[in-house]
Amino acid sequence: MALQYDALLAWPFEEIDQAYDEEDTILYALGIGLGDAPTDPRQLRFVYEDGLAALPTMAVVLGYPGPYLRDPATGVDWQQMVHGEQGLELHRPLAATGRVVSTNRVDAIVDKGPGRGALVYTTREHRDATTGEPIATLTATAFCRAEGGFGGPSGPVRAPHAVPECEPDQVVARPTLPQAALIYRLSSGDHNPLHADPAFAAAAGFERPVLHGLCTYGVAGYAILGALCAYDPGALRRLDCRFSAPVFPGDTITTLIWRESPGRAAFRCIVEERGAVVIDNGYVEHEA
Repeated sequence: MALQYDALLAWPFEEIDQAYDEEDTILYALGIGLGDAPTDPRQLRFVYEDGLAALPTMAVVLGYPGPYLRDPATGVDWQQMVHGEQGLELHRPLAATGRVVSTNRVDAIVDKGPGRGALVYTTREHRDATTGEPIATLTATAFCRAEGGFGGPSGPVRAPHAVPECEPDQVVARPTLPQAALIYRLSSGDHNPLHADPAFAAAAGFERPVLHGLCTYGVAGYAILGALCAYDPGALRRLDCRFSAPVFPGDTITTLIWRESPGRAAFRCIVEERGAVVIDNGYVEHEA
């Protein structure tokens, strides 16, 4: 069955009311690798309840609508679907504990043509459950590799941010744990077997289970938080990127950062062991 354009564009997401506590916040930080230097106060504030702070990128695991693209009514072959892009705009710092109300919607679907896949653009908005104040707006792109040629519109396609072709201003390397995906799936709610089951990963064309794209995103976010924001989670305003290659648990993710203007930067992530660019077209806005 081909992608069901009208049904997916009008997908009936329910509003999500989610409370999270200190353990959730700590588990998220552990999932992206913090705690490997347990006496470092820059890490400890995100993994210890005394003075606990939430990493800004934790917003991407809140209000998760579940694996709706697995529903047969969408017409999507979910085993051929990958996370293509992620954006995050923070309207206020994310509290270490709290309760958020989240809405999700499909904004547009682009048919790239036969053999070229389809893009599903979505938006998620978080607001404080008590005050109603906006907390964050997330944008994402699902790349449905098997769905091109369903007869939908061919655009517009969102233009990625260009990364400078010169030496970066800063380079931050962070290793990931071999069990990183097994930890991250507990904090993210994304239990796709691609990240845990070797047989499933092989059937999808991967040599072994891959790390969640949003875990790689969190690793990059922490690197950027240190390089550009002096580890102040309230200083990060926006973090956008495009996922360009898989990361395997145990890889070292090196984040290259270019300062473009006060409060703005570009970034790219590579895995040097395999010569792979794993995140590209990264864009950051932060407190200058």
